[in-house]
Amino acid sequence: MSSKKFLIGGLAGGVVFFLLGWLLYGMLLMDFMMQHSNTASGVFRSETEMIWWAMVVGNLGLGFLLSYVLNKANVTGAMAGATTGAVVMLLLSVSMNCIMYAQLNLWDTTSIVVDILVSAVIGAIVGAVIGWLNGRNS
Repeated sequence: MSSKKFLIGGLAGGVVFFLLGWLLYGMLLMDFMMQHSNTASGVFRSETEMIWWAMVVGNLGLGFLLSYVLNKANVTGAMAGATTGAVVMLLLSVSMNCIMYAQLNLWDTTSIVVDILVSAVIGAIVGAVIGWLNGRNS
């Protein structure tokens, strides 16, 4: 695995994860997700209370995860990256959402299904970007 591809893909993937998360969850789906959360108070931080370093580290972690998987799989194209990225994020999201649903009283099943689907779409887009970058750096 090329360290250069891994680093470039991880950084680019982290940025795209952050931007898509802001657009989809922070703008388009914010009201929907709030409507489908349970009544626990103080769960969601306001934008002014957000812990930004943790948000950045989390998105970079996802970017580097997909970059690692795509590099190990020798993915060098946008379509293969999109497919692999969608599957990885779908499986990761199913796992995390079901575990959290089992233990926490935060969301209903509708928001969980939406989150899983949105995560797969974001994974496909980020995977396409990383796969495309891998192909350019071959």
